[in-house]
Amino acid sequence: MTSLPQLIAFDLDDTLAPSKSPLDPRMASLILRLLDRTKVCVISGGQISQFRAQVIERLDGATAEQLSRLYLMPTCGTQHYRYVDGDWRQIYAQNLTPEERDSALAVVEAVARELGYWETETWGPILEDRGSQVTFSALGQAAPVDAKTAWDPTGAKKSALREAAQARLPELEVRSGGSTSIDITRRGIDKAYGMRRLVEQAGVPLDEMLFIGDRLDEDGNDYPVKALGVECRAVTGWPDTAEVLEEMLAA
Repeated sequence: MTSLPQLIAFDLDDTLAPSKSPLDPRMASLILRLLDRTKVCVISGGQISQFRAQVIERLDGATAEQLSRLYLMPTCGTQHYRYVDGDWRQIYAQNLTPEERDSALAVVEAVARELGYWETETWGPILEDRGSQVTFSALGQAAPVDAKTAWDPTGAKKSALREAAQARLPELEVRSGGSTSIDITRRGIDKAYGMRRLVEQAGVPLDEMLFIGDRLDEDGNDYPVKALGVECRAVTGWPDTAEVLEEMLAA
């Protein structure tokens, strides 16, 4: 795109910020500048509390008008939040049934133990019920970036875990999440689903959107957006994203 698109959607971890970390002031400033000129969406596997800590609380001085153009889609787009009357309100949630949730939690733990990937020393819980998504984080939700990188540098462990869990959960969708995590949702509910719902919510067609993410490879959780036909830009981390945005805003 030669001009600023009507909407720019971002992955969060390793695209806008390091994994589970808040936006750098440089990135926060760029997001505010974008919100003056276009609509912005953040769609990621984390839950809304993560979005609040990493994004919302870092947008110091944001006006109600700016925030009204920000679309938050936690848990890979299975939930959607908008800024309404001074607060963030849930617009929809594709929650798992209790049976789906319990099955996902039991299977992913069993598979991790069988493969030898169930760790005993972690930074927080390994399993998390996010309502519309069950997430397995090998080292816990609060594990530092360097520990996660060392645990699975090639992504082979995560891929093996995802494939084994998917084979036992044919009625659900099992996808790669962050560097040491996998996400489980209802079948067919992924970031492509979120982007299609975004068309309805934002009133912007897919061909007027740009998606920026670090996992656009076929095994990545951003890939469904690319397969949907949305124009995408691959980045290698938040500094790369910042350079892309500075170039776009200067045009």
